[in-house]
Amino acid sequence: MFRPLITATIVACAFTASFASAAQPAAEYPTKPIRMVIPFPPGGGTDILARVVANKLTEVTKWTVVPENKAGAGGTIGISDAAKAPATGYDMVMGQKDNLVLGPYLYKNLPWDPVRDLTPVAHIAYTPVVIATSVNSPYKTVADVLAAAKAQPGKITYGSPGNGTSIHIAGVLLEKAASVQLTHVPYKGSNPALMDALAGNVDLLVSSVPSAIAQIKAGKLRALAVTSAKRSTSLPDVPTLAETGIKGFDVSTWYGLFMPAGTPAAIVAKVNAEVNHLLAMPEIRDAILAQGAEPQAMSVANFDKMFKADFKASKQIVEDSGAKIQ
Repeated sequence: MFRPLITATIVACAFTASFASAAQPAAEYPTKPIRMVIPFPPGGGTDILARVVANKLTEVTKWTVVPENKAGAGGTIGISDAAKAPATGYDMVMGQKDNLVLGPYLYKNLPWDPVRDLTPVAHIAYTPVVIATSVNSPYKTVADVLAAAKAQPGKITYGSPGNGTSIHIAGVLLEKAASVQLTHVPYKGSNPALMDALAGNVDLLVSSVPSAIAQIKAGKLRALAVTSAKRSTSLPDVPTLAETGIKGFDVSTWYGLFMPAGTPAAIVAKVNAEVNHLLAMPEIRDAILAQGAEPQAMSVANFDKMFKADFKASKQIVEDSGAKIQ
């Protein structure tokens, strides 16, 4: 007669312990260092923004946030590493439109699905793409580039951070919109592409603004246009492609933190709140703007909604662009 009572007591105790263990991590979180995967090499736009956030989170919250670069395959290698990590809140990744909503349609047999295997945590910023060239280049305007491309199809080369990035897609869409043929030169990250553009080894650099702005401000790169519908706050004197005559052109990318799917919602909410607190700080907003990005805080729900809508829409965008991973 006592056995059912004992069993019920054990079940009740187990449930209580389980509930406590599920609730406890958010209250005490974090109790150890948090790894922030950066899926591109050091020096690029994603790396710069990730380190701004990681360093300030560490300073303000006294958490220990450790950046770790894991580059390759248009950022999908780093995403894969983070997606496979335990869903405990101690692994996050600085994802972006490139590798999360475009990559799955460009790379075959990825071992992860962005919607199924990752959860959006905090939106950081968005940025247009900038089209630039070495200050020693003969091309002074977008019109100069297009005229040369029409005269000699395939002669003009442009460097990007890699196949399948939104920057690569921007280049392909530019070719289609302007009815020209350019030659794409993919690199393993923004910094190698930037170095070759400065050296004149490629005619154009197609880049995120954060990756190129320092060299533009230093007068070593000549910015010809940005790809967004409106001018960049950080490069107010640079026209949009629409202003140069390519009407309706609007391509930008975004950056945000993701954790493995199944990470406790309370932990996700806690990190979101701390990141949004940082984004409201003038020094952080200035630091992000100085890198050419536009800071933008979002709730977890709004970021999730935007992410899923972009992912759904990107299938058609990739198909229309004709972009492929070689």
